[in-house]
Amino acid sequence: MRSYHLNRRLVLEAPARVADGSGGYHEVWAARGQIWAAVTLRGAGREVDQAARLQLVITMRAVPPGAAARPDATMRFRDGARIYRIAAVHEVDPAARWLSCFAVEEVGR
Repeated sequence: MRSYHLNRRLVLEAPARVADGSGGYHEVWAARGQIWAAVTLRGAGREVDQAARLQLVITMRAVPPGAAARPDATMRFRDGARIYRIAAVHEVDPAARWLSCFAVEEVGR
């Protein structure tokens, strides 16, 4: 069994709709909890606008499917002022003890 050095405390955020008073809504980010994770660099990517963005693998202890603290591709992690948008989530091992989240750092926001 592989172990990970969970040395970063991240806030898991999910989008939430808030009424705008005119019959519509706007989207805000609501905290779903804090997790300890191992954050490693996956590589560097280039967007169409040529802005360099960090691609990361965020590994955390597994959370049961359907739980509010289980991340999915609609969520993001916050590390202070840094924001990591989750692109995909998968279980690392067959025993489902660890989750890996492939994420991209948002820049210029």
